[in-house]
Amino acid sequence: MDRSEQERIALDQPAFARLLGFRLVGITQDELVGEVAVTDELANRNGVMHGGAIMAMADNLGGTATMINLPPGKTTTTVESKTNFLRPIRVGDTATGRSVPLHRGRTTMVWQTTITRGDGKVAAIVTQTQMVIDWKG
Repeated sequence: MDRSEQERIALDQPAFARLLGFRLVGITQDELVGEVAVTDELANRNGVMHGGAIMAMADNLGGTATMINLPPGKTTTTVESKTNFLRPIRVGDTATGRSVPLHRGRTTMVWQTTITRGDGKVAAIVTQTQMVIDWKG
């Protein structure tokens, strides 16, 4: 898959990602970077980004990273995800996620996504396994 095809696939984000306010800011086969502005709608009762929103952001990054690494006729689904929450991200800040491959196999891919706050400190680390499956479309 050439670079323009990778970018086309990566930028074709699902409605849920758009609902989160997710935007891609860096796209390569070896690294995907995205951002989400932390708004009241994405916050928990303590005024920080909800853990589910952090996980959704990371899942979207890992899934998108897998998609741009797939051979023709394949798609993906998440089969496992593990999150370590390290610091809060307050409303008004921006969450930045950087997803890199730990394993790119024929039947599974494993991606690690590091979510940082505006001050550069790590807020969460998410490791997810994506299953590679046949797609009949």
